[in-house]
Amino acid sequence: MTGKAVDLVEIWRGGRLESLHRGHAVVMNAGGEIVESWGDPDHVTYPRSSAKIIQALPMVESGVADRMGLTPAHLALSCASHSGAAIHTDPVNRWLDDLDLNDDAFRCGPQWPSDIPARNGLVKADATPCRYHNNCSGKHCGFLTMVKANGWGPEYVEADHPLQVQIKATFEDLCEDTSPGWGIDGCSAPNHAMTIRGMARAMASFAAADDRSARGAAMVRLREATMAHPALVANVDRACTHLMQAGKGAVSVKTGAEGFFIAIIPGKGLGVALKIMDGTTRASECAMAAILCRLGVLDADDPLVKQYRNPDLKNFAGLVTGDMRPAAALA
Repeated sequence: MTGKAVDLVEIWRGGRLESLHRGHAVVMNAGGEIVESWGDPDHVTYPRSSAKIIQALPMVESGVADRMGLTPAHLALSCASHSGAAIHTDPVNRWLDDLDLNDDAFRCGPQWPSDIPARNGLVKADATPCRYHNNCSGKHCGFLTMVKANGWGPEYVEADHPLQVQIKATFEDLCEDTSPGWGIDGCSAPNHAMTIRGMARAMASFAAADDRSARGAAMVRLREATMAHPALVANVDRACTHLMQAGKGAVSVKTGAEGFFIAIIPGKGLGVALKIMDGTTRASECAMAAILCRLGVLDADDPLVKQYRNPDLKNFAGLVTGDMRPAAALA
């Protein structure tokens, strides 16, 4: 049984503590040493979409990305949980065209865009969303690229498919641990459970990677692609994009469902992984922003950062009713 979660994020209203978000977090260096932690480093959970950069690694490391002519923008999309905006769906559809495939090849389900203009456009046209609107469609384009290049069967989300077998092996290798099991992610692909420590170790490996090996060079390309194209990884109005923009090339971050979040800090050779136990995204964003400020990667006074680390909470009339802030352990 894992240890207890600790207070990471607080919600204040009228001078009183109204809500608490508890969780676990680990900062690890490339040597496998924990630099700092909160809660239980050995808590086991699903990293969800925070694992996408690992899931994309076999495509780059194997040489398939180069053979198929993929650009940094393609690589960023392969790591994305996008909003279904035109800046995402247009390149996804071009990528499908390049593979001589269509929307039916995806094994993720249709999803309404979270991007408001894109959603409104569908509603006004009395149209329904397609699979390419799914926030994971960029990742699935990467999966389909591997399938096409290797001549594998089309059911690429099955756990025993060669693609998923390779991804699992890569995941466990980077985490330096065996996954105790897997669940089905929102996009229908397997998602492997891991300790917070294991995910932080994997992210530290990405942070410390260089081009002296095929794997290291692939890691560098993926982390650099996400930082070069943050809006493709998320959207122009999302935390991942804003925090990477504020970092100015110093950090790559990626959210995951149910309160998971990772960071890769190349200049310091550090990886960060955290989980908010109630699954709240607002809390995972606040906690990650606070940790990155604590590590000197981000400036707490930067407006792009403050809106996540210590935002004012407003009601529908625009009145400030309280604030969200890191708990004392993260402050």
